[in-house]
Amino acid sequence: MTIWLEKFTAQGDGPRLAVKDAIDVAGSPTTLACPVISEQAVAAEHDAPVVATARRQGARIVGKTNLTELCRAADGVNPWTGTPENPLDAGRVPGGSSSGSAVAVALGEADVALGTDTGGSVRVPAACCGVAGLKTTRGRVPVDGVFPLAPTLDSVGPLGPDVAALTLGMTLMEPGFASGSFDAGAMIGRLRPAGTPVAPELDAAVDAALGAAGFVFADEPADCWPAALDAGNRLILGEGFRAHRSLLAYPDRMSERIRRRIERGERITDGMLDEAYATKETLREFLDKLFERYPLLALPTITQPPPRIGAERDVDLTALTLPFNLSGDPALSLPIPVKGSALPGSLQLVAPANEEGRLLAAATLIEAALR
Repeated sequence: MTIWLEKFTAQGDGPRLAVKDAIDVAGSPTTLACPVISEQAVAAEHDAPVVATARRQGARIVGKTNLTELCRAADGVNPWTGTPENPLDAGRVPGGSSSGSAVAVALGEADVALGTDTGGSVRVPAACCGVAGLKTTRGRVPVDGVFPLAPTLDSVGPLGPDVAALTLGMTLMEPGFASGSFDAGAMIGRLRPAGTPVAPELDAAVDAALGAAGFVFADEPADCWPAALDAGNRLILGEGFRAHRSLLAYPDRMSERIRRRIERGERITDGMLDEAYATKETLREFLDKLFERYPLLALPTITQPPPRIGAERDVDLTALTLPFNLSGDPALSLPIPVKGSALPGSLQLVAPANEEGRLLAAATLIEAALR
């Protein structure tokens, strides 16, 4: 199944925590599932702070999970360490880059898992594998000891089989965390991003899930979406190249597609990065105005069902997730039924910064209504 890159024997009776192999665990090398890193990696001297905090809260680290090499693709496909099998359909991608973390919790091999999310890498595999995932507010959870992909976008978040597991994950990462409350009668903003077509059945599933929970929603167009996507991709390419250009000295120790993605970042000038940061502020202003009217926003997590292996490059799996890395807001993905389909869809809920408790409370109501 290639879920695990390393398994640990964990003593005790605390929750079983899987850790994406982009996050340092003391005594274990952080390999990024790619030879360009793994062949030179040495055991980490210390846990990343987020792991150390989880241990203090009683978590049992049960292993380090597989991922897309260097965290640089959202499909979960890895030619070096294997592609974790999607538990819903073996012929479809598991999503990434936190692929192993999603599959581990889907199969019950961990109670909760840690992933990283720079453009959707927690929420996309959660959507593909039928589990829940939470991208935390940028800066809320420390990213020291975590592989930097694009420093202004990077975050750490939990994946789990249900919303309760996400709440557990928040408690492990942040002692004293308490889930908030949500008024089911409040109006929600139903975001309709421009230039990003969504499969009709997935759009309908989101509306049906909100309705099942008794939520009232109003459509809100997002004309700024294409510019936000472009800005987010520029930052991933540009910041990623500046951080990892030295890896290009070993071109045969990474796949060709990943090497090309790093190389593309060289074309992103400082001026282009500045333009992207300006677009980030425009997006921030747009969302702030929406949050003055709505406590939450809702939209699908991915635009289509998980693509079949071999066709993954035909789908932009981060088209609905990346802008919230740009804004820094927390976003939660939750599996929902799709009429006429054996595969679930995925609802994405978004809240203002540091309102993870509100997200979890609303998601709990929706989850209960769908059972």
